[in-house]
Amino acid sequence: MEIKAYRKDLSYSYTLGAFPTLELVRAKKDKVDKVIFHSSFTNEKVKKEIEKIVGINKVIINDNLIAKLSQKENCYVIGVFEKYNDCLSKDSDHMVLMNPQNMGNLGTMIRSSLGFEINDIAIIKPGVDFFDPKVIRSSMGSIFSLRIAYFQSLEEYIEKYPLHHLIKFMLKAKKNLRDEYFNQKPLSLVFGNEATGIDDKYLDQNSVVIKHSDKIDSLNITNASSIALYEYYSKTHSKQ
Repeated sequence: MEIKAYRKDLSYSYTLGAFPTLELVRAKKDKVDKVIFHSSFTNEKVKKEIEKIVGINKVIINDNLIAKLSQKENCYVIGVFEKYNDCLSKDSDHMVLMNPQNMGNLGTMIRSSLGFEINDIAIIKPGVDFFDPKVIRSSMGSIFSLRIAYFQSLEEYIEKYPLHHLIKFMLKAKKNLRDEYFNQKPLSLVFGNEATGIDDKYLDQNSVVIKHSDKIDSLNITNASSIALYEYYSKTHSKQ
């Protein structure tokens, strides 16, 4: 495989950094094409673990390729892998992200989702490419421990998962997050675009607002989703 700078139309992507690459090889070793080390990388423990998992034949040292792909001075490990398609679990709770546009935000929300025990994420198009190395890096590799799938619209998602009870987080909602007990299963926690939120046509009795002071117009989407996920986790995993 000739490795080029990342483009969305390529059949492969790559991880930037030791920790995301470790997460890649631990969770998706069958998808790994190769792991590239910089000659100055000194963490032998990490290197030996990667070699043990994927095999020494898939490990190379190439400083020029690291420089070409990373665009960061402090990147010493890159993992190259084949893109793959996921199917979300019909029995598990989901996080639904409508038209996410910021790579850093998406990576952060992916990591928070895993941290609060939601392992399935639906992305409603248009949205950023979740295989982009910037998304993977900001998720710290947690993306490889989740199932993620794209949908053309929220309606398409609902048609495929009709038994999921949607809880939509909207500023105009009357129901407070503190009054939502996440009792109906399976659940889908739905979050809108960073700039526009969720369209008012979806506003109903299953919409929830995260109350805050009137000193701000709204919460950043990463903060709002983390608060919602924490509340979800505290009420559905209270015995842990």
